Amino acid sequence: MGKICNEPLEKEFYYQPTLELAKALLGCLLIKETPDGISSGFIVETEAYKGPTDRAAHSFNNRRTKRTEIMYGSPGHVYTYSMHTHCLFNVVSGEVDLPEAILIRGVEPYTGQDLMAARRPKAKTERQWTNGPGKLTKALGITMEDYGHALDQPPLWISEGCTIDSNQILSGSRIGIDNSGEAKDYPWRFWIKGNKFVSR
Repeated sequence: MGKICNEPLEKEFYYQPTLELAKALLGCLLIKETPDGISSGFIVETEAYKGPTDRAAHSFNNRRTKRTEIMYGSPGHVYTYSMHTHCLFNVVSGEVDLPEAILIRGVEPYTGQDLMAARRPKAKTERQWTNGPGKLTKALGITMEDYGHALDQPPLWISEGCTIDSNQILSGSRIGIDNSGEAKDYPWRFWIKGNKFVSR
């Protein structure tokens, strides 16, 4: 792996069709700066949600609430939401007024492992720090307060990371959406083949 660039990706990067962006995010570096320091990880698993026509999406049928409002804006912003006791981190995608988003499901730790270990004290292995959407937000220090943040600037941003060959990208059905009719079978989860930080 060559030298990693920590510069935020340009806004234009996010103006891709949602399914393409979900694959393009694989290998990118997700970085969070907090008063404790900086931690980062390579994105290894994503899940696309295609808004109004996707029964599994929060914005299905153009449902517009205080929670989903950020998805109606321009792509490249943070959509966080709470699920049980977890904060989940999404990248807003799609055009303005087309509320789509991509859930980040797994990252491979790159920097700030000491911070991750401290934030995830019950994790038995390094793999368990970040191999799930609720785990990686805790490990990186991403919180509900990051909602609406533009991803091309600190303290939370995405940089280029490393290139992933298309033959290393696998796809399958999304996880935990069993009550979403035919949408539960859409092959809109993408992950890096053989990476141990994929959620399952």
